[in-house]
Amino acid sequence: MSDTARTQLEHDLESIKGWFNPSDRRLFSWLLKRQLDRGETGNLVEVGCYLGKSTVLIGAYLAEGETFTVLDLFGADAPDASNNAETSGSYATLTQDAFEANYLRFHDELPVVIKAPSFEIVDHVPSGSARFVHIDASHLYEHVAGDVDSARKLLQPDGIVVFDDFRAEHTPGVAAAVWEGVLTKGLRPICVTESKLYGTWGDPAEVQAEMVKWTEGEPGAWAVSQEIAGHTVLRVKAPLVTPPKPAAAPAAPAPAAKATPAPAPAPTGPAAPKSAKPTATPAKPRTGLRRVAKDWLPPVVHRNISKQLRKRR
Repeated sequence: MSDTARTQLEHDLESIKGWFNPSDRRLFSWLLKRQLDRGETGNLVEVGCYLGKSTVLIGAYLAEGETFTVLDLFGADAPDASNNAETSGSYATLTQDAFEANYLRFHDELPVVIKAPSFEIVDHVPSGSARFVHIDASHLYEHVAGDVDSARKLLQPDGIVVFDDFRAEHTPGVAAAVWEGVLTKGLRPICVTESKLYGTWGDPAEVQAEMVKWTEGEPGAWAVSQEIAGHTVLRVKAPLVTPPKPAAAPAAPAPAAKATPAPAPAPTGPAAPKSAKPTATPAKPRTGLRRVAKDWLPPVVHRNISKQLRKRR
């Protein structure tokens, strides 16, 4: 998929029900493309997908030889009552068929889809094989704490993990588990957005520096650095950008003008003689008497004199 098509995809995700802020769409694309540009390979993982809004975007960066694994309960019963209560209240419309239909609107093949609780993801993805993991499953502290441990097990040394809803008012358990990962489990924050925390168990300094530079060149984007418990954390905002319009097809060449035929050559034979201009017959000069009669006598007298003169001829 081309970069232009991926940019357009960030907008097209609006057709899928779910929650995926513009800043996170931009950051997912930027981080996943950065990995590909650097030649980093590895599996992609999403734990909790709802109807596939973020899944579709992640799948656009799947490279040849990699595996994309998606795990969700898809409406099935959770292994404990508290999780069951959460899923039945918030995700009653989630079905695997709806998820797969959404994904196949944008991609030719489905990812590996697992219907199971989140802790089982480690049974389906090899340890240390993932370059990108998105955690958006249970909001309960105990489950998210386990998801932090699973992400650490699955990720490559410099792989990136993203935790959703780490700061929402209705998900304090996520915040507790994620910051616990930062303070006690070696998770190093890269950045935070309106709803997600991005981190790594590697060194975040290089990706943070590149992220700041990237936001400086993006209209409406910004990154602000803060120090939290000995960690540098970026707060990032990045609105969607309008994808470039496809280049217009070149205009068809104008039809060649028809050559004007040359005038026929003049005949080479002897020229036709020119017709002589008709010669006007000169008027007979008036005699002196007639001229005087016309000029000085009344018309009746003039006519009589003229008549007499004609008789004399």
